[in-house]
Amino acid sequence: MLAVIPKANADLFFVTIHAGADNAARALNVDINWSGPDQETDYGRQIQIVDAMITRRVDGLAISATDDRALVGPLQRVSQAGIPITIFDSSVGIDNYVSLVATDNYGAGCTAARLLAKLVPPDGTVAMLMQKPGGTSTELREQGFQATLAKEFPGLRIVARQFGMGDRARSMAAAENILTVHQDLSGIFASSEASSIGSIRALQARGLAKKVKLTTFDVSDIHLEALRDGTCNVMMVQDAFRIGYEAVKSLAEKLNGTTPARKQEIPAKVVLKEDLVKPEIKKLLNIA
Repeated sequence: MLAVIPKANADLFFVTIHAGADNAARALNVDINWSGPDQETDYGRQIQIVDAMITRRVDGLAISATDDRALVGPLQRVSQAGIPITIFDSSVGIDNYVSLVATDNYGAGCTAARLLAKLVPPDGTVAMLMQKPGGTSTELREQGFQATLAKEFPGLRIVARQFGMGDRARSMAAAENILTVHQDLSGIFASSEASSIGSIRALQARGLAKKVKLTTFDVSDIHLEALRDGTCNVMMVQDAFRIGYEAVKSLAEKLNGTTPARKQEIPAKVVLKEDLVKPEIKKLLNIA
């Protein structure tokens, strides 16, 4: 039995990772136990789940850590129990793991900066609607975005940074606060599924769709509708299915005596409105 522990259960990103993990389990003839907290901010619940899996003596554990520091101790306990660990989606401060399977998040943030910079005036102002502190995957995107703007587009200023804390409603409120204070804002970078949806809804509620340029992360029906109607200009999409598949595969290989790749970085895909008719994009986004 392999334990697969996501940051949260509700986000479509993790639902798709779950599908990939299930697919790998069937293909490789292993059993998985999928269990995670309801909210990405609930690292206490994730720690409880990790400790429960130690007690159950699972054969391997794959995890997307809700907090890169709070999960260090629990995962050290997993390692001390002789249970191999794979980290997926978001890294954590341990060295004793089988494989790290994740999007190239820093690179994706750099790409997002370059794409947004093409859409706004060279002396414009932009805002970042971020996920939450302590989540390595989104922090890397945000760092890549900031570093690229500073280095390659010095005329563009980041005038606001707010966290949505992984919640759509709180993300919308944060985006509305930014739009209220910065009424001449040129663009927004939203670094996660929840912050993207919050930004989309805030722009639509304020009548600023198409006026303020928006680069989002991840995918949902709301993202797709926004891309089609012009509220969203660019989507950065992760291959969540592959992340789930490769995470389970790495543990299965370890248990079978082979050595999987220590690090698997999967590039994020840039999706524009005109790309939605392409077969490979339809497959990635799971749309007809």
